[in-house]
Amino acid sequence: MIKRPIDIRDCAGDIIRAMHRGILITTKVGDKVNSMTIGWGTVGIIWDKPFFVAYVRHQRYTRQMLDQCREFTINVPVGDFPRKALGICGSKSGRDTDKIALAGLTLVEPEVISVPGLKEFPLTLECRVVYSQEQESDQFNEEITRKFYTIETRDHYCYYGEIVAAYIIEEDKSDNKILQ
Repeated sequence: MIKRPIDIRDCAGDIIRAMHRGILITTKVGDKVNSMTIGWGTVGIIWDKPFFVAYVRHQRYTRQMLDQCREFTINVPVGDFPRKALGICGSKSGRDTDKIALAGLTLVEPEVISVPGLKEFPLTLECRVVYSQEQESDQFNEEITRKFYTIETRDHYCYYGEIVAAYIIEEDKSDNKILQ
């Protein structure tokens, strides 16, 4: 595998479009790696640095892991990808399921942080959390509350992840050459 560096300014639109169908956020605590499907996120510049802001409901196992490790990768599909992985990672809990194995995902060593990328979702942002905060649901306007929330699912935590590495995971064509 090789990791071709990318500039997030060139791929921010692709990331935003991919969120419509779902992307993955991956965390790691100890030897346990967990991915969760997300459809909400923000990519941009904050404090003169590139950031991805992830929104995770408070009851999710991913939130517990993020509070411990304070690092995550954002894993975005490019071209053909295993759609079943989005379903598995969006419907199963990592508390009691190895979603990586169940979805048939391949972990790829990270460049800077401890959380791996995913070969099958090759556009990868390595992020280090520099700030997090629980949303205050009483501050939402009535339309947002009615459309997106119930009493049980009201609050999300916002994780501001500074993007410390960004790349596309690709097959190394030189690995496939036959020695002559």
